[in-house]
Amino acid sequence: MLFPQFSDNPFQIKLSFHKIIEGLEEATANGTGIDAKKAKLLLKEIQPFPELREGIESIDQIANNEIIISHLLEGLFPAILSKNEIKAVSIPYLGLTFNYTDRFKEILKAAGKDFDFNIRDFDEHQFYIMSCCIILNQFYGTRLDFGKPLFYDIPTADGITKHYRILYNADFLEIIPTEKSKMLNKEDIDLLMDNYDDLALWKEKFPPNSWILKGFGIMTLFDATVENAVSSLKGNLLGDVESSELEESLETIFRSIFKIPDLHIGFTSFDKESDKFSTTSGQKVKSYMLAGKADGDCQKMLRADSYQSLVKDHNPIAITDLPEFVAQNPDSKLSQHFAAQDIRSFILAPVVKNGMLLGILELVSKRTRDLNSVNAKKLEIVMPFIVDTIYRKVTDLQNQIQAVIQKNYTKLHPSVNWKFREEALKHIQSKNAGKSYTPKEIVFHDVYPLYGQIDIKDSSITRNLSVTNDLSYQLEKLILLLEQMQQSNDIVSAEQELFDLKNFIDDLVTGVKADTEQHIQSYLEVNIHPLLRENKKFSKEISKLVREYFRNTDKITGDFYVNRRKYEITLTLINEKLISILDNRQTDAQAYFPHYFERFKTDGVEHNLYAGASIAPNKTFDLAHLEHLRFWQLLVLCEMQIEQYHLKKILPYPLNVTSLILIFSAPISIRFRMDEKHFDIDGAYNIRYEVIKKRIDKAYIKGTKERITQQNKITIIFSKFEEEQDYIKYINLLQDHGILAPKIEEFEVEDLQGVSGLKALRVGILHNQNEPFEKVFNYDEFYKQLNTAVVEN
Repeated sequence: MLFPQFSDNPFQIKLSFHKIIEGLEEATANGTGIDAKKAKLLLKEIQPFPELREGIESIDQIANNEIIISHLLEGLFPAILSKNEIKAVSIPYLGLTFNYTDRFKEILKAAGKDFDFNIRDFDEHQFYIMSCCIILNQFYGTRLDFGKPLFYDIPTADGITKHYRILYNADFLEIIPTEKSKMLNKEDIDLLMDNYDDLALWKEKFPPNSWILKGFGIMTLFDATVENAVSSLKGNLLGDVESSELEESLETIFRSIFKIPDLHIGFTSFDKESDKFSTTSGQKVKSYMLAGKADGDCQKMLRADSYQSLVKDHNPIAITDLPEFVAQNPDSKLSQHFAAQDIRSFILAPVVKNGMLLGILELVSKRTRDLNSVNAKKLEIVMPFIVDTIYRKVTDLQNQIQAVIQKNYTKLHPSVNWKFREEALKHIQSKNAGKSYTPKEIVFHDVYPLYGQIDIKDSSITRNLSVTNDLSYQLEKLILLLEQMQQSNDIVSAEQELFDLKNFIDDLVTGVKADTEQHIQSYLEVNIHPLLRENKKFSKEISKLVREYFRNTDKITGDFYVNRRKYEITLTLINEKLISILDNRQTDAQAYFPHYFERFKTDGVEHNLYAGASIAPNKTFDLAHLEHLRFWQLLVLCEMQIEQYHLKKILPYPLNVTSLILIFSAPISIRFRMDEKHFDIDGAYNIRYEVIKKRIDKAYIKGTKERITQQNKITIIFSKFEEEQDYIKYINLLQDHGILAPKIEEFEVEDLQGVSGLKALRVGILHNQNEPFEKVFNYDEFYKQLNTAVVEN
């Protein structure tokens, strides 16, 4: 077999020009004139070479007869088209090619000696079945559209890969059966058509070498580089490709389109709200505009005219000779930024969807005039796919951001999400049906509220003390510095400033007011710091002291903020510990019975819990669930207090906490306020509950000046005898387990504005548990004991 590129082939290939020769003979026999004479001379020339009619069997025969073959095919390969057409003799699907046009020869020369003809993504399975389909179509008269577009990928001399679509002309091929050929019926053909993947079946019906393929084919190539690049671009943009692979692949595609071997591409996102260029986390293509920076102010990066054109008018910018442009426009920061990256020409193309700027596509080259306003028009071919892809990515990102916001920052809790989805679905369905629909307010009736808080005791006093210590230290250092500067004549006079600074220190001794810190810092920025910055000729010693002073003004590392940092660290550690316990235990409580829950981080942690049948309509709610949740709340506050007590060992300031629970037995209604995006108490009577919540933690025991809350104790506010009895039962259970102290205090709460008749229980929390913490706070065991106590009563 000639050129066995694949191990199996249904054909015995006989490369022959018999149809051309037979045409010449017919012309000689039936015609006169120039054509007949040419045909007669050509037949005489090929007469000594019978293999041209009977079949060529070796490559040497092709090489030896190259000139004669070209004469024979002169009508099919006119010289006038040789420099334009990409054409050669070929056997379909095989690498056998010869008698190239001039343009084809130039392409192969540029590809190099090592280039081999291989059809892209074409294997032996496809080859065998497509060869069989030639037989089915030509011999059996089927109309199988068996061929997907076929391509050769051929490199140019400068490394750009060009893509050529392959078309075969089989007019000069003849299909001849042999003794090995199997004649097929309709059932056989139908079976084959239903079993493309069964290669063994095809080989059974068309055994290897069972048919003769005699003649030759003509292969014509069409430059489909741009169209192919666009197709590849779509695949890459839609796929989930690794960052480095995507950038390399996209650059290869754009290099093919622009015919620039070392072209690079980049992308920079645009944020309309902040008017900034930015790169997103995990961005797969680098940004040349930002070059390593996370973001940049658009109006600072661009000149006014460039900003108007690129950002506002969405017009592309093409700079063909960057060195010349920089010389003529020294105020262009972006051009200087590109020049520093060894870029000599570039195109910036706005990516716009529905009038909204999504970002900037960047094309850069290290040579002048590679990129210009003319070849920038090529972007029109690919920009629709880029725009759709980036818009999809931006939309996905916004959805992710929205999901994070909903999960972490809004008051929309999963337990009530169903109600909002239900209302949203009604709105969408009405809109699709062409009907108007006003979303209804979200209200949950007859829910039982549970409120609790853990407050960091003396947090305000500690904050003021840390401010006082830091500011006093800074002012003392400034006084010493100004006095030294006067003595060394580095400053003419600072008597007034020294007087003011000393007065500030005296003021701090008497106490810190709400605006003290801001007032002193403002004074220093306006009156003192300019004195230290304006004179650049300080003595060496003074300069050193000034630098040391400004280093200490750094809020993150400076000595003038040491105490305030300790305070912030203390609050952060306490709140993080308390929140982690509350959130983890809340997950368990939700599993018991779904309820609306929200927490607030202040100087401590507050939480609201609302439970009732309207929030979980698919479940049955009764007062046993309420009792369970109340006991959970008491238990989790005890756990939080004990954990915080042990945390004090590592805190910069060993602050204590106080705990409070407010009992309110009457069911209430909560309404979602669209303007503030959170739930509020609904109804005039229910407002009493909110009033108590806001005022209770600062209240005193009636007839005394003693606060109702104390450190290391938990205070429970109630108004009904039944509420007191329920909580005494919970307290006794926790006392039995060594979590709460034996003594229970009972007292009345002072009358608040609009509220009277409140009472309280207060009990100490023990911190000397000897057993492992997980065993002490075994919630499931506590619930079992609580249920047992309820049954016994």
